[in-house]
Amino acid sequence: MPAVMPPKDPESNPRVKAVYDDIRATRNSDFINNIWHYLAFDEDLLERTWAEVKAVMATPSELDPLTKELIYLAVSIINNCEYCVHSHSAAARAKGMTPAQHGEVLKIISLAAKTNHLSNAMQVPVDDVFIVSPDEEA
Repeated sequence: MPAVMPPKDPESNPRVKAVYDDIRATRNSDFINNIWHYLAFDEDLLERTWAEVKAVMATPSELDPLTKELIYLAVSIINNCEYCVHSHSAAARAKGMTPAQHGEVLKIISLAAKTNHLSNAMQVPVDDVFIVSPDEEA
């Protein structure tokens, strides 16, 4: 059961309609998925969240769109967000993820979780060569 309910007519609010119109234009689709319907209960939260998603996920950057979706998918799996797992699996497929790539991503997530747990359980100290000094970052 949802913790909040979406507004019955969200686009009657001009701020919500503006965000929805931008989502449609950015994604070149009329589909507005549920996260945006539910976030419309608070137009400030909706606007800020969409602005950040658009800036990170829909703006060209050093990472290609499929890589961004695969990272988002991995984090969503680790954070146990069922909605985001489904949403970003679909987005990754739309951006070209093959079943073989999906399987490989799941293998990497599984392996990382295992070795993270082992490292944490044993409290393995970080190797000095892995620590970036401020001089190296410049």
